[in-house]
Amino acid sequence: MNTFRFYDPAIRVDITHGNLPHWDQAGSTYFITWRTADSIPKAVWEKWQAQRMAWLSAHDIDPDTPDWRKSFEELPEEQRKDFRRFTKQLDDELDTCHGACVLRNPETAGELAASFHHFDGDRYLLGDYVIMPNHVHLLVGGMPRGQMLQQVTSWKKWSALQINRKLHLTGRFWQSESFDHLVRSEAAYQMFRRYIADNPGKAGLRSGEYCYWRRPA
Repeated sequence: MNTFRFYDPAIRVDITHGNLPHWDQAGSTYFITWRTADSIPKAVWEKWQAQRMAWLSAHDIDPDTPDWRKSFEELPEEQRKDFRRFTKQLDDELDTCHGACVLRNPETAGELAASFHHFDGDRYLLGDYVIMPNHVHLLVGGMPRGQMLQQVTSWKKWSALQINRKLHLTGRFWQSESFDHLVRSEAAYQMFRRYIADNPGKAGLRSGEYCYWRRPA
């Protein structure tokens, strides 16, 4: 397990659907984002969701169906590009650093980073990541079919337990779902790597306020 593979339309994709759709393909590489439970004000989140769903409905796509992304991929590139503004809006909101931002503390962020590296090369191939004050961006690949969401849940569960213990906190630490994208090409992979590397600067963070790791060549 030493190379990253990208989405192959000839290989089976499993689609699950909570509040967000999740595409799962054996061995492929994912760009995954998840956030702390207090990272976005409730009113902002609900408005964002409503606008996003209204856009999909206006383009004859039912966001309540598990495979709505297949219909989305059939839209013209100009329309798909317009839809991506919702991802940018959410990323910009996260970068304003709402909430307690406990991951700004290197010791706290280190608990999560340790969980990423623990099974690297065994259960998965760990790519670049950045731990921001209230969210995470991560590249990872090499997992069997059906394991991606389970692995994210494992990272979140273990890290939440350790961080809450360290900070003497109770209650939900992470938001329940994550955003995950199947990486479709080497060009897309490099784009995500640049995004991860640039995110702290975009958010105006100083050294020591984030945890960035780049996979060695």
